[in-house]
Amino acid sequence: MFDYTTMPNRSILMLDAKSFYASAHCALLGLDPLRTHLVVVGDLERSGSIVLAASPLMKKEYGIKTGNRLFEVPKHDSRIHIVKAQMSKYLDISLGMTRILERFAPFDSILQYSVDEAWVDVTGTEKLLGDKWIVAQKMKETIWKELRIPVAIGIGPNMLVAKVCLDMDAKKEPEGLAEWQYTDLPKKLWPHPLKEMWGIGSRMERNLQQMGIRTIGQLAQYEVSLLEKRFGIMGVQLHHHAWGIDFSRVRPNYNQVNKSYGNGITLLRGYTEITEIKVVIRELCDEVTTRARKDRMAGRTISLGISYSKDEHREGFSRSMSIETQTNLDDEVCAICYQLFENYYVPGAEVRNVYVCLSNLCSDEQVQLDMFSFKTKEKKRSLALAVDQIRDRFGFASILKASSLTVGGVAVERSRKIGGHYG
Repeated sequence: MFDYTTMPNRSILMLDAKSFYASAHCALLGLDPLRTHLVVVGDLERSGSIVLAASPLMKKEYGIKTGNRLFEVPKHDSRIHIVKAQMSKYLDISLGMTRILERFAPFDSILQYSVDEAWVDVTGTEKLLGDKWIVAQKMKETIWKELRIPVAIGIGPNMLVAKVCLDMDAKKEPEGLAEWQYTDLPKKLWPHPLKEMWGIGSRMERNLQQMGIRTIGQLAQYEVSLLEKRFGIMGVQLHHHAWGIDFSRVRPNYNQVNKSYGNGITLLRGYTEITEIKVVIRELCDEVTTRARKDRMAGRTISLGISYSKDEHREGFSRSMSIETQTNLDDEVCAICYQLFENYYVPGAEVRNVYVCLSNLCSDEQVQLDMFSFKTKEKKRSLALAVDQIRDRFGFASILKASSLTVGGVAVERSRKIGGHYG
């Protein structure tokens, strides 16, 4: 259906560190992550604390993996190490991996996807380092030798194929290496269920299943005009991805412009008191607008997402509202979020997740101020920038609203964490 001779055919590597947090902690302790029983948790004091990572042996022998709870980890096996996350040290190891990758490819041919995953385009380096298989093997060996982190590498003609090769093949290979070409997709990709395809979430999976599409192969063979009619341009993209079509280029993400600013939190307990929920909403609005001001951006669309606990047997809501003039002031964003909350919240329902987002952005220098509120808004903006300067120097928790010190406040605790976990 597609003429692959006209499609990208580069040498793209996709690396993934196996059970990265667990492997990184093993490296810190001088242990072999492939021979050690270790789990990383967010808080050793709470039996319900989430397992952030588990070593391969914990997954194989006990079925403990990311998302399990601390109380599910066996206590009878003295070989098991249960450790508290040290995010700052894990990030240092992640940075060390990136520096190793820079020995094998130019900086502008590396895209860090997450702390433990990265794409590397090694096209054109064959005369210096050897072919893509030799480079991949050298990368693995160097990362293991210097950092003691095991990695798997998928190889493909573009970023998409390299990624699905990594997830569906390389991670399962004893050597942690695999390569897919376009011609391999009907045999290696199409038989898999939709949920295994990178980019297809649970909601999209349900929508496609309602159309009778259950495998990636069925998606590839489905009439693309019907997918476009149902999902718009996203339907065309899904169809192309099933065929392995991807024109993305590996580029560093240091100069990407944010399309929105969002912050969310999973609460340690269910919140039912409206005053407590509103404290969390205000704190998230404060974090979101602080990030926007730092980038000199403002937005006119404000979104609030609320998820209830599983015991509520209801999904919660996600709603947005646009205002006439862009803003990056927390009280203006918070007022809209409060309005959305009061309109859609089910009184008494137990809240476990809260999310706030500011989008539809422009530079804050382009914001058109109302002549009647100009002075008031400029005073608020000056005050906000002064608060930002204090926080930049002394930390986010150095200056907080009094409500953050009440029972429902989470800002003080969040300020002690990196990526949601203690450093």
